[in-house]
Amino acid sequence: MANLKDIKRKIKSVKGTGKTTRAMKLVSSAKLKRAEELAKRSRVYAEKISEMIEEIALNIAKHGDAVDNPFFKVNSNPKVVDIVLITADKGLCGGFNSQTIKAVNSLIAEHKESGAEVRLRAIGKKGIAYYNFNRVDMLDTVEGLSSAPTYQKASEFIQNCVKDYLNGETDRVIVVHNGYVNMITQEIRVDNLLPVDPDKIKAEVEPTTSELEVEPDDDDTLLHALVTKYIEYVMYYALIDSLAAEHGARMQAMDMATNNANDMVKKLTVAYNKARQEAITTELIEIISGVESMKS
Repeated sequence: MANLKDIKRKIKSVKGTGKTTRAMKLVSSAKLKRAEELAKRSRVYAEKISEMIEEIALNIAKHGDAVDNPFFKVNSNPKVVDIVLITADKGLCGGFNSQTIKAVNSLIAEHKESGAEVRLRAIGKKGIAYYNFNRVDMLDTVEGLSSAPTYQKASEFIQNCVKDYLNGETDRVIVVHNGYVNMITQEIRVDNLLPVDPDKIKAEVEPTTSELEVEPDDDDTLLHALVTKYIEYVMYYALIDSLAAEHGARMQAMDMATNNANDMVKKLTVAYNKARQEAITTELIEIISGVESMKS
């Protein structure tokens, strides 16, 4: 016979867990709305600055100056590749972090197979903890940025990548994060941040009627400033996009956990009622047996 006290204790425990997951779902839902609005506003600026950089790259490709500009100098056989990965600072968000880490591991294997050295720059406690546990060296790490992204901190972080790239210490910079699609869907996004490929842009970007013109003899100062701003904002937007996706994943995970807790409470309640009926039946049988024995 099942112990009634044990079942009752389990029911109480599961109900408490359900209340916690329900509260976490509501918190994530509220945070998701704020992050989603921020992502929408930021996406407009990101798209505009991306269009400008693409158009500049297209003009550079037409003039044949891409080889002379380090930001647009494509290396088809990179010797050193920097991978910037963004994970959450907290767990309880389903496969959000594991999907990002899986994508990064796949990229590491791919580049190592081609003979390139891979250097990791990690944002977020979960990714840092994973690679520390597996004794993988990381060039740069930062915690707290993925949960509270700011443009200034994002800029400071990515500037280290830009500096190494311009100094020739790395040939390629890739940003990997889990991006927001909608409340129930996230997708892995791999952005080749540096260098900007003019040939690829030339094939993808349609000619525009923009008044923007780039003279081949112009000073590189303006171009350097624009591309730097573009890289900084791509990094910042990736953090915002990842944060929105994280809240969406956590909201979905907590919703599933709450539903599972409710189902478990129902099953335990049925088991409790059956055990209680068995206990009552046993007591009745003992009472009747006692009465019958007294009669005899």
